[in-house]
Amino acid sequence: MIQYVTGDILLTDAEAIAHGIAPSDHFKQGLALSLREQWPALYKDFRHYCQMKHPVPGEVWSWKGVNGPYIISLMTQEAPESHDSHPGKASLPNVNHALKNLSHEMNEKGLKSVAISKLATGVGGLSWDDVKPMIEKYFSDSNVVVYVYETYTKGQKANEN
Repeated sequence: MIQYVTGDILLTDAEAIAHGIAPSDHFKQGLALSLREQWPALYKDFRHYCQMKHPVPGEVWSWKGVNGPYIISLMTQEAPESHDSHPGKASLPNVNHALKNLSHEMNEKGLKSVAISKLATGVGGLSWDDVKPMIEKYFSDSNVVVYVYETYTKGQKANEN
């Protein structure tokens, strides 16, 4: 089931927050930066994961901190060309693979709800008109409740019913 909401995704009651990043992302902009500021250990653990596994676009990485939701990072963008460069843009095939893997990850972990932003449409550069149907493809008939944060309002808790 999908519910479109307005509010601050960091205030969600969902069991997980999903967001789009690049492999070896530096979490310096967008929702990734907000998550890094909220849970500093997330970024440290992600850097360690990248050194050990060398993730590629389309994969997902899950992290669980103390007293917080799962953070599920979807590799929707191309990796930065170097340590000092910005991540590449997102692509629809990467988003498609990442959403498929998110669906699998939610089922594998037994999670019943996830909050997701307008995936890959900010820093990733994709059109929401192209991404929205992909989310609907994987989750409209799912038992997982998906709260899609279509409009961000800082400090406002969304009406998640």
